[in-house]
Amino acid sequence: MGISAASTLKREGRQEKDLLGEASVPDSAYYGIQTQRACKNFDLSGVTLQHFPQLVNAIAMVKLACTKANQQLGLLDDIHADAIEAAVGKILDGDHHDQFVVDMIQGGAGTSTNMNANEVIANVGLELLGHAKGEYQHLHPNNHINMSQSTNDAYPTAVRLAVLLKHGDLVKALASLRDAFAAKAEEFSDVLKMGRTQLQDAVPMTLGQEFQSFASTLTEDIDRIAGLSELLKEINLGGTAIGTGINTDPEYARLAVGHLSEISGFEFKRASDLVEASSDMGAFVLFSGMLKRLAVKLSKISNDLRMLSMGPRCGLNEINLPAQQPGSSIMPGKINPVIPEAMNQVAYQVIGNDLAVTMAAEAGQLQLNAMEPLIAYNVLESIRMLTQAMDMLKNRCVRGISANRERCQELVDQSIGIVTAVNPYIGYENATRIAKTALQSGRGVLELIREEGLMSEEALADVLSPANMIRPQRRRQ
Repeated sequence: MGISAASTLKREGRQEKDLLGEASVPDSAYYGIQTQRACKNFDLSGVTLQHFPQLVNAIAMVKLACTKANQQLGLLDDIHADAIEAAVGKILDGDHHDQFVVDMIQGGAGTSTNMNANEVIANVGLELLGHAKGEYQHLHPNNHINMSQSTNDAYPTAVRLAVLLKHGDLVKALASLRDAFAAKAEEFSDVLKMGRTQLQDAVPMTLGQEFQSFASTLTEDIDRIAGLSELLKEINLGGTAIGTGINTDPEYARLAVGHLSEISGFEFKRASDLVEASSDMGAFVLFSGMLKRLAVKLSKISNDLRMLSMGPRCGLNEINLPAQQPGSSIMPGKINPVIPEAMNQVAYQVIGNDLAVTMAAEAGQLQLNAMEPLIAYNVLESIRMLTQAMDMLKNRCVRGISANRERCQELVDQSIGIVTAVNPYIGYENATRIAKTALQSGRGVLELIREEGLMSEEALADVLSPANMIRPQRRRQ
């Protein structure tokens, strides 16, 4: 009975072999033995390659570009090349993404990712040629799919392309959030309120100016993120193992880079020093640092939104955030600023991701950085989270914000900080004394100025008009 059970178990899958021996792979799987080994070795994050469709598509595009170069050089015949192109086409159409099952975090500098792609493309191609999965003598993962390549140039190129493919969604979400803040700035342009420094009353401004500052700080990052993405268009494709180009035709790198540009729509260029480009992660460090900068800004804005809305009865309560869900299991009527809070947490995660990218980039040794899978995972995850979080903040918070106009005016009228506006006219000593008296007595600044006759009603009205308090004005003599 034991022998029969073992035989049945063996027949449940196809037998494949590699350097370490033989193993049974499920008949339904388009991946092969090396992918299966990697899945068992690297059960780490639970986030597999298929979690990032752009990365799967990027790897497929790289494989197609290399195939076209090899075909053009006469190294790969039309039958094999056409099968690879057809298999890649299915992947780019969204088929077989569920077969990219290796964990994003993996040892081997991305070899498992590369072999996952090689095996899936080979087995899809085999079926298209009328062969069974695993009949690699007809279309081989290494000999045909990986021809003229190494993981060390195919994988980094694919990661860069994946970032570029996701980059557009990030910029679009950022620009859309910026526009939402700008629209609120226009809506709140006539709402006078107190500005604050170090959480203390400062001088008047409009709520529109405050929201415009949010829009302006995000605008700065749109061009910078776009500019840094250009660094990712310099690739080491054709360098193979360490950048020397071993096992490639002299014309291969130029052709492969050209085909990848045509396939992807991005204008790639071959790195001037392929050895350097095979180990250097500097472009990712800069790009991740830019994502961190954006995260810091978004978190600061979220802090401000939470603070401006705090209350509603016992806080600033200058703005109302749209209610999204009940805020307490014990306090009836409580509504929390859950959307800005979620944005804060995404920002903290992105900041942590950037530190991981920094450490991984530093950990490279000699002609390769074996930690690039961690870099790929964290950069792609930061882009994904920021994109979704900015859409959330825009749609579920910013667009629904309203101003408490009367509350804003009330706080301006009660503020000691308004004395700053009359300081140039009554002098610093008088202004200091008036402010101190107002604080101690609870009386208003304007009331004390009128009582002492320090300024006429006409002059006060002019100086304290909203238009004159929120922008530079020529001083009256």
